Amino acid sequence: MQLISKSIEHTLKIGRMLAKYLKKRDIICLIGQLGSGKTVLVKGIAEGLGIKSWVVKSPSFILIHEYKSKNNLLYHLDLYRLKNPIDTVLLGYEEYLYNEGICVIEWAERLNYLMPKEYLKINFYIVSEEKRLLKFIAYGRRYKELLKRIYEDIRH
Repeated sequence: MQLISKSIEHTLKIGRMLAKYLKKRDIICLIGQLGSGKTVLVKGIAEGLGIKSWVVKSPSFILIHEYKSKNNLLYHLDLYRLKNPIDTVLLGYEEYLYNEGICVIEWAERLNYLMPKEYLKINFYIVSEEKRLLKFIAYGRRYKELLKRIYEDIRH
């Protein structure tokens, strides 16, 4: 599935819509160059989960942030500064992937061979100063069903 975001506000809206379908232990892997909108999408997901978006920051210096709302827990990982998968292991990433929260990982390609078997991958492409192309790819039954529900929601 592909979506074109026409603005920051539109990317936030996509994140809020996506959050409606997420549940505990879901894993979202974000891939795209700097400035492509990954953190903006995470802010939208946070809003959709009842977390104030202004608290969500790119965790490039602090690699993991935990955000809580009344009913949800969001783990936001940013692997930009990690040089190899061993650094990720030392970080204890598995505690977040398979814990009680929803896990969103920026720069997920840095996981390399440590990628989970099942997850929703979103590739970000810069089309123009304002526009972004988001390509959604599902790995595993749960995420194929999730993507189908999102697609049906968008069509209506």
